[in-house]
Amino acid sequence: MNNNGTNLATGFISSSVAVILFGSNFVPLKKYDTGDGMFLQWILCAAIWLVACVINLILHCPKFWPFAMVGGCIWATGNIAVVPIIKTIGLGLGILIWGSFNTLTGWASSRFGWFGMDAEEVSNSLLNYIGAVLSVVSAFVFLFIKSEVLGAASFTETTPLMTEHVINTTQESCSGPTYSWVDKLSKTQQRIVGCSLAVISGILYGCTFVPVIYIKDHSKINDSIYAGASQSDVDYVFAHFSGIFLTSTVYFLVYCVAMKNHPKLYPEAVLPGFLSGILWGIATFCSFIANHSLSPVISFPIITAGPGFIAALWGVFMFKEIKGLRNYLLMLFAFCIILTGMLCTAFSKL
Repeated sequence: MNNNGTNLATGFISSSVAVILFGSNFVPLKKYDTGDGMFLQWILCAAIWLVACVINLILHCPKFWPFAMVGGCIWATGNIAVVPIIKTIGLGLGILIWGSFNTLTGWASSRFGWFGMDAEEVSNSLLNYIGAVLSVVSAFVFLFIKSEVLGAASFTETTPLMTEHVINTTQESCSGPTYSWVDKLSKTQQRIVGCSLAVISGILYGCTFVPVIYIKDHSKINDSIYAGASQSDVDYVFAHFSGIFLTSTVYFLVYCVAMKNHPKLYPEAVLPGFLSGILWGIATFCSFIANHSLSPVISFPIITAGPGFIAALWGVFMFKEIKGLRNYLLMLFAFCIILTGMLCTAFSKL
């Protein structure tokens, strides 16, 4: 197999692994109460950074570029909303919406050279634009899919919520289960908040690789501060993941201050959260490999749109969040749209 064939095989295999893990990484957390998500965010990012340390040692500690950390900061900011999204509109619908906007943002920034990056040339501009439009259309179809999500009270039947007297014996010792701000919203408010947060998270996720691509593009300019920087995406994994962990730590400390040193901690979510972080870290490492082997214009639509298929399958068959013939038909229609868009975007480069 020639070098080009090897790159294609490596890229598509890495993309497939990333799609499966991105679509499944929140599954371990589904049956555990995670409160407002701030504690979970920090646990998740600690596991991600551990994966980065292992990868960095395997790669023999390539040069650390601090600017690559910015992408991690952007991702961690978008990830704060994950728990409220899952609690309001469900795992499947949440990933489908933020995945669509993730696809559009990542595609547009690479295609048009936003944020100082080099614009990606494609062989067929029409197919490329059709793929981007279909990604947006699919997101609006997902908005009409109604999901049934178990509230905090429902979790007590299988996994008891952590009560205040377990966490802090000095406050509300007899108040029973704790509820986050999400649980106090009406059904309509939850849907509006969940969909809005999913859109914002998707846009932020779509920008997460921008700093790495920027460094690679400017490494070819002799008078640039990034001159001579590595062209291999995986060499930036440790810096990217370090940005994630640093940002999440800052957010958690700010949260502790805002809560007057009484943060809501959920011990039962520690191990599931850690597992979720490891799955995400491996998936992101695979996406770095895919970006290098295929280029972002091809890999990005596949990796960002694909997890929606996996997540929705979990939502239908495991968690029973999506029910009814109407919802199934809408979901099938949305899948067809996003799959068509993904293929159009990919083939426009080939």
